[in-house]
Amino acid sequence: MKTIKVLGSGCAKCTKTAELITAQAAELGVEVSVTKETDPQVIMGYGVMRTPAVVIDEQLVHSGSIPTDNDVSGWLQG
Repeated sequence: MKTIKVLGSGCAKCTKTAELITAQAAELGVEVSVTKETDPQVIMGYGVMRTPAVVIDEQLVHSGSIPTDNDVSGWLQG
């Protein structure tokens, strides 16, 4: 199971990112645990300056925008 964190303030883009990842995982049959992290100290700990950001298994893979479908499917299948 992949542990995925969506980092951000809880804005619409952050929510959309979490929904996109959850939907893609269900489509691909990949088991994931998606959580949202809104604590600025935790977000800064990953070196993120722009949100939404995505952390998979404690590795930052994306920041600054809503990821594309291709990005998400690549992360989930990788």
